[in-house]
Amino acid sequence: MFALVLGTAALMTASPSTQAAPNAKAEPQVFVAEVVDELIRNVQTQVKKGPLSMSQIHDIVNQDILPYVDLSKTTRLAAGKYWRQATPEQQKALTEAFGETLIRTYSGALTRVDSGTNMKILPFRGDVNAKDVVVQSSVTESSNTSPIRIDYRLEKSNDGWKIYDLNVENIWLIQNYRNQFAQQIDRGGIDGLIQSLKKRAATP
Repeated sequence: MFALVLGTAALMTASPSTQAAPNAKAEPQVFVAEVVDELIRNVQTQVKKGPLSMSQIHDIVNQDILPYVDLSKTTRLAAGKYWRQATPEQQKALTEAFGETLIRTYSGALTRVDSGTNMKILPFRGDVNAKDVVVQSSVTESSNTSPIRIDYRLEKSNDGWKIYDLNVENIWLIQNYRNQFAQQIDRGGIDGLIQSLKKRAATP
């Protein structure tokens, strides 16, 4: 999902939603609920018109996910110690390539959203005054009777909460990619990793 996941593009061709935009300065569990509810609602509206294309998925991600995600932090943590070795230009290129890879990787999750898809925020067990928190949720789909556990890790800045990591069924996104990044960098350096991500994102 997510993903996570970075430009602004119009999604809806129907009349604009009357729902307020997610409030990044609300309590973390409220903010996540608003972000995911808006995403599911807009995808459900779109899929009624037919299967989602990759162009539509990009639009959905740009409008409903990226404004609430700190992709730079996600990429920096996934790159680990190698991030400091990269030039500013390489850091920018790596962030963009990783974003495209995440869109491609999680695009299938958006295509499975239907009228029966819904999310439930689980009781919040952290400190709402903390700067770094985890919000737990479960998602149900019409095609799957077992709820899918999804946790969101957020950091609070002066502008409010930003999501930077995602846990789907006990697999954290950053940790999952950190080992892959390290192996690729050892073989071909930062530029090799960037090219590998670009190739993966371009694969149909």
